[in-house]
Amino acid sequence: MSQTPSPARRRALAAIGAVPLLLAGCGFQLRGPRPLPFESIYLGMYQYSDLAAAIRRQIRAGSETRIVETPEEAQVRLEVLADAKEKAILALNAQGRVREYQLRQRFYFRVVDKAGREVLAPNEIYLKRDLAFDDSQLLAKEQEELLLYRDMQGDLVQQLMRRLAAAKMPEAEPKP
Repeated sequence: MSQTPSPARRRALAAIGAVPLLLAGCGFQLRGPRPLPFESIYLGMYQYSDLAAAIRRQIRAGSETRIVETPEEAQVRLEVLADAKEKAILALNAQGRVREYQLRQRFYFRVVDKAGREVLAPNEIYLKRDLAFDDSQLLAKEQEELLLYRDMQGDLVQQLMRRLAAAKMPEAEPKP
């Protein structure tokens, strides 16, 4: 025994079904990765680090830009000026034991072209996360700390990609 939907329910279902059509018709689409304004890039960082691997993966997945092995082959170079992680105490309990930490990551970089001209002036990406701490759950808190650092690295890569995509290549110098 099947029941037919009421007229009000049919109208609601029709309205819900029409929303994607209306959005597609007006030109709405989710923001995808933006292409990078250069054809090749050299990553001036330790190539086997987790961060370098994440940046490399993101560039390959979201753009046509090639990652090259030497600075001479590249149209631009990403120069890492500083990459530091730190852990600071935020709060202590009544016994003087740590109750809360703050995890911080500071990534300072610039992008230059073959001639050494700045494509992207020195830039800083600064991330922080708070971590409640309980020394009776030491292993769990260590794992949580690793997960928070991994999350911060993902955010860092996304911010870096947006800044690289917004970079403006310098005008070619006129030849005499």
